[in-house]
Amino acid sequence: MHVVITGGGGFIGNRVARELFRRRQLALAPGQAAHIDSITLADLSFSPQARAGFDSTVSFVEADLGDPAAVDALFSRQPAAIFHLAAMVSGEGERDFDGCLRINLDGTRALLEAARRSGLKPRTVFASSLAVFGGSAMPPVATDATRQVPQTTYGMTKAIGELLINEYSRKGFVDGRAARLPTVFIRPGRPNAAASSFASGLFREPLAGVECLLPVPRSVAAPLLGYRRVVENLIRLMECDGEALGDDRSVNFPSTRFLISDMIQVLEKVAARHGIALGPIVDRPDPIVMRIVQGWPVGTEATRANGLGMVADQSVEQVIEDYIEDFASGRKADVKG
Repeated sequence: MHVVITGGGGFIGNRVARELFRRRQLALAPGQAAHIDSITLADLSFSPQARAGFDSTVSFVEADLGDPAAVDALFSRQPAAIFHLAAMVSGEGERDFDGCLRINLDGTRALLEAARRSGLKPRTVFASSLAVFGGSAMPPVATDATRQVPQTTYGMTKAIGELLINEYSRKGFVDGRAARLPTVFIRPGRPNAAASSFASGLFREPLAGVECLLPVPRSVAAPLLGYRRVVENLIRLMECDGEALGDDRSVNFPSTRFLISDMIQVLEKVAARHGIALGPIVDRPDPIVMRIVQGWPVGTEATRANGLGMVADQSVEQVIEDYIEDFASGRKADVKG
């Protein structure tokens, strides 16, 4: 089996690749796990860290999804499964309307059209977002059936992507499914242009001993999902039977509603246990980020995802411990006092 991951140079795409590389199998038929012979990661560029730790079964393709020829080339090895995770993120999409349309909308359609031309009917997971919800009539808790009235360009492109996944599945061109992701935390590395970036920076920067500028009030609550559970759930969605999804291929991922003030308290508790000297968290309101965040639902209902065996995090504390284990273990030696 060959697997393609767009956005493979990004955090979640790279983590999915590493988990598949570890497992070496996917079950695209009930009870029948098939061996993964090769994986192609596609992205605009790859850092040395993104390339490290793989063997020759994993290849890296630097490609722009806005280039149809580059997209067609991804099908030369006849992928049975595609994780389409490449996208321009929310804050950047608000600043660059045309770029967001080209990458998120045109790129998604180019990928689906290439799949259609291939005749392979690949199993395809599309990374959507809770940003598809919004508007004055949006309920506080978004369900799988909540009406979509996105209030960002990013959310609009994701909503259209969901419709494309439904239509290309209905026509038999792909066996698609769309994952409505909540805010994913804790992402390592530098902050990105997503409006939700603060949810990772709130932990990442203090754990690194540097200042975190918090752009929203500490009273804000948001639906979050830890990165390990995101990866597990994306793979589970890939493996689920398309017939179980029916004609609506979009699924709210499980999440937990956390208050920023509570998250800070838990961070301080975990840091003290590990002897980590935290960097300061400084309140620095950002009107643009605040406007976007205020348009999000404060919680989600994930009935369909739960029925498919997907899970949320047990606690913020566990996500912090995961992050320290995976990315910040060296800071344990940085003891206070």
